[in-house]
Amino acid sequence: MERPSRVLLLAGSRTGAVCSRSYNPRMPAQHFATHFSEHQKVIAASIASLQPASDAASEAIISCLGRGGKVLAFGNGGSATQASHLVEELIGRFKETRKPLPAISLVGDSGVITCIANDFGYGAVFERQVEALAAMGDAVVGITTSGRSENVLRGLQAAKDKGAVTIALCGKQGLKDFDADYVVAVPSEEGAFIQEVHLMLLHVWCTAVDATIKAGGL
Repeated sequence: MERPSRVLLLAGSRTGAVCSRSYNPRMPAQHFATHFSEHQKVIAASIASLQPASDAASEAIISCLGRGGKVLAFGNGGSATQASHLVEELIGRFKETRKPLPAISLVGDSGVITCIANDFGYGAVFERQVEALAAMGDAVVGITTSGRSENVLRGLQAAKDKGAVTIALCGKQGLKDFDADYVVAVPSEEGAFIQEVHLMLLHVWCTAVDATIKAGGL
């Protein structure tokens, strides 16, 4: 005799409507355990290998801010949101209220992005903005999980041409045909885990910036 599938009932709080769908209660637990277990492995590998590169990058950002420079950041998709996240932590605050710090996200202005993409191609969306906004001594952070994003690599190259310090966050494969001043390559080829570690690295950098300000170094 065929056993009936389990059914999840969802009651509408206002309408009283009832919806049903097939549901295997073991699947979410399996996904949860698998993702967190694999994440832990990447975290362990990152702890073992990334601190020197991360510390060097955070020191470069602190030095930039200390000499009156600004931070520019960009990326695509999830990496774009992380670029904006870094900038809002610097301009707003991270853990404690302190002076706002000069930073610009190059992913937020839809008019600028669509203009450049339409007139020059999507590969130029960060390059063109860096050419306009970066100055010698600024810190430019490009985020690409694959290390192959054309617009990110072109943006970093434009930053080098302007005399800015270039910092790249990427995955295990590093950057394709480009060498930033500071490369922090997460030891994974899985985009989700790379992004998760990238976010942790941004928070580490913000912690270092705040500690420097508290100590009177900025």
